[in-house]
Amino acid sequence: MIAWLLGAAAGAYLAGVVAVHHRGRSWPPERAAAWIAGVAAAAAALTGPLPESAHHHFTAHMAVHLLLGMIAPLLLVSAAPVTLALKALPVHPARTLAHLLTSTPAAVLAHPVTAAVLDAGGLWALYTTGLYRAMAGHPWLHLLVHAHILVAGYLLTAATIGVDPVRHRPSRAIRTAALLGFLTAHAILAKYLYAHPPAGVLPGDARAGAQLMYYGGDIVDAVLIALFCLQWYRAAGPTNPLQREPVWRTTRVTGRSRRAR
Repeated sequence: MIAWLLGAAAGAYLAGVVAVHHRGRSWPPERAAAWIAGVAAAAAALTGPLPESAHHHFTAHMAVHLLLGMIAPLLLVSAAPVTLALKALPVHPARTLAHLLTSTPAAVLAHPVTAAVLDAGGLWALYTTGLYRAMAGHPWLHLLVHAHILVAGYLLTAATIGVDPVRHRPSRAIRTAALLGFLTAHAILAKYLYAHPPAGVLPGDARAGAQLMYYGGDIVDAVLIALFCLQWYRAAGPTNPLQREPVWRTTRVTGRSRRAR
C-alpha cells in the first residue's frame, strides 16, 4: 500500500509537469528531480530492508527517522509542489486549492512555531513515553507515527525555507527562532537518548542511534540553514547588475528622463 501511495505521489507530480508544458509553460527540471529524490528517500524509509531492520535495531530506526523526517521533507519542499499544482490544475480546482491554502486552519498549521512544536514535540513524545515500544505491536500506530514524522517535517521545512505561496509569511525573525528552537530540541533529545535509551533498547544500540541522530541531523541542519541564509541574502541583497534597470531610466531632470552623467 505504501509503495502504491508513493508511486502515485511521483506520478501525480510528473503529470503536473506534463500539464504545465502542454500549456506552453516551463517547469524547472531540478524541482522535478527534487520531488523524485524526496519520494525515493521516503520509499527507502518505509519499504525494503531498512524499515525491516528498524523493527529490531534502534540505529536503523534512527536512519528511518532522518530519511523520513528531515531529508525527504527538504527535497519535497524544494520541489514546490503547491506552485506546480496551481499551475497545472484547471481554473476551478486551482481556485479551490488556493482557498484551502489561505484558510485559517492552513495558516495555523503552516506557521513556523506550530510546525516546530509539532515536529519537536512529536519526537520527544515518541522517545520519552511508551509510544516507541507500542509501535512494534500495533501496525496502525506505526504507520500513524511515521506519517506524523513526514508531515511535521514537511510543515517545518516549508515554514522556514518554502518557496510555495502562503497566505501570510511570518517575519524572518520568527522563522529563525522557530528553526533554532527545533534544532536545539532535536540536539538535546539526541543527547538524552544517548544517556537514557527507550525501554527495550540495548545501551550500545541506543548510543549508536543517538549519535546518528545527532551528527546526521547536524548535516541536514547545515543544509537547511545554508538555504535559509541564501534566501535571506537574495531577499536583502542587491539585484543582479545584469538585470537591474539602467540608471538613466529612473533619473529625472526637469521632469524628463535622460541618461545619468
